[in-house]
Amino acid sequence: MPDERRPRSVTRADVARYAGVSTAVVSYVLNDGPKAVAPLTRERVLDAVRVLGYRPNAAARALSKGAADMLGLLVNDNRNPFFAELCHALDQASAETGRSLLIVNSDRTQVTTSEQIRDLVSRQIGGLIIADVLTAREQALVESLGIPAVLIGPFGETDGLQSIGVDFCAGTRESTTHLIEHGYRDVAFVGSAARYDDRERGWREALVDARLAPGMLLHVPFSYQGGYDAGTRLADAERRPRAVVAASDQIAIGMLAAFGERGIRVPDDIAIVSFDGTVTADFVWPRLTTAVQPLEQMAAAAVRALLEPSPPGEHHAFPARLRIRESCGCRPGGGE
Repeated sequence: MPDERRPRSVTRADVARYAGVSTAVVSYVLNDGPKAVAPLTRERVLDAVRVLGYRPNAAARALSKGAADMLGLLVNDNRNPFFAELCHALDQASAETGRSLLIVNSDRTQVTTSEQIRDLVSRQIGGLIIADVLTAREQALVESLGIPAVLIGPFGETDGLQSIGVDFCAGTRESTTHLIEHGYRDVAFVGSAARYDDRERGWREALVDARLAPGMLLHVPFSYQGGYDAGTRLADAERRPRAVVAASDQIAIGMLAAFGERGIRVPDDIAIVSFDGTVTADFVWPRLTTAVQPLEQMAAAAVRALLEPSPPGEHHAFPARLRIRESCGCRPGGGE
């Protein structure tokens, strides 16, 4: 008869032997205490965890059997309209599987992100959803904890974690092309102050395809204030652009305020398209033409990724949908 025995799981003792340390030291590294571990020793232990594929699987077994009825969500700031809607979608998706969602904001000043991750895991959650940018050390911590984890939102792919996102490049390319089709030839971009992202790339590609030179490029924080500051700079520019692509609805709404103060009409003087598709985009005037992120689908995929984990590093990008309103120059009936 064939041997149906399963391969032996990697244990903490295996990690200790590989790293040349005691099992207690392995425990200190994985739990970040209670005793400090020298940096080189810590790296040896984390390297052993990665090489051997060590994953404490009690949490994963509990999750698959329905015993772990709570999921954790680490989000940068759920006051941001986009993340507020994402949190709601994730809560709904979790509830549909009979699980609750514990939400923690990582922008707290009292404790580090690593401490918040460990605190979430200590509450016996069955999986961790991360809507934030992790440092290399924070990601290594998540990978070492042996709990299903998934990254969601505008943070791109990662080698060590499953991730769910949107095709930002294609979405922004479509938005920029829509402006070009209106006849606008000088199209600016306002985006992330933190790093170059795929929204900026999509803007550039659309202009290259149309054989147009890039317009003004401004990097600001993803906030109403960041958009307002960008709007003042665009309004006061020696050569004011005819249209602008905003990397988020928040930035676009901040620009609307700045333009309104200076008597600049949207879209008559400057047309705007944005990204995200939050509810607020339909409750400003003019209403924003925006590339909509399918939050319900993304949330369902994230919860599914925790229940049925895929190989680490697998990324799924959903397409964005352009929702046309008046800020680009279209009439309510759909015409230009």
